[in-house]
Amino acid sequence: MQKDILTRDKTGAPVSSREPEFIQIREIQKKSWRLIAELNTGYHDEAEVREILEKLTGKEVDESVLVLPPFYTDYGRNIGFGKNVFVNTNCTFMDRGGITIEEGSLIGPNVSLITLNHSENPQKRHMTCSAPIHICKNVWIGVGATVLPGITIGEGAIIAASAVVTKDVPPLSIAAGVPAKIIDQVTIE
Repeated sequence: MQKDILTRDKTGAPVSSREPEFIQIREIQKKSWRLIAELNTGYHDEAEVREILEKLTGKEVDESVLVLPPFYTDYGRNIGFGKNVFVNTNCTFMDRGGITIEEGSLIGPNVSLITLNHSENPQKRHMTCSAPIHICKNVWIGVGATVLPGITIGEGAIIAASAVVTKDVPPLSIAAGVPAKIIDQVTIE
């Protein structure tokens, strides 16, 4: 028996926007888009931003979490924020595959966390596959970086500005470039 589309989507199985069941994903997206429009229009204090994020994710967001609008997501309900997470302005989280940001991590402006990919086959490009992104504790992701599907960034790592992360980054490593490569280790004093 084939799993339902939401389960297949979250677990990385191919999903097509042409499937009749895709309406379930689209309905979740429409709800998210309304909440994102609310978040990104007008002024909201930190408590109001958290309240909107809680509606978006369906989870409690700790009062130590700070997300600065504008903020964009295609789904919302597959994002998890640890305590003391900071997300700067104009970030995009495509979270159908799941995004976990652990405690103490800092996300710079214009960062994109993308959990979806398409087939290289032109006849199958309407299909997407997802893979989760896991950002471990105390990670710092610099301005304009992009993290692609299935990536884990190890505890204490730094991702340099404008890097494109295509492979896992070990703990306490500094990654830079396109594609990102390990260029140094974090010095602990």
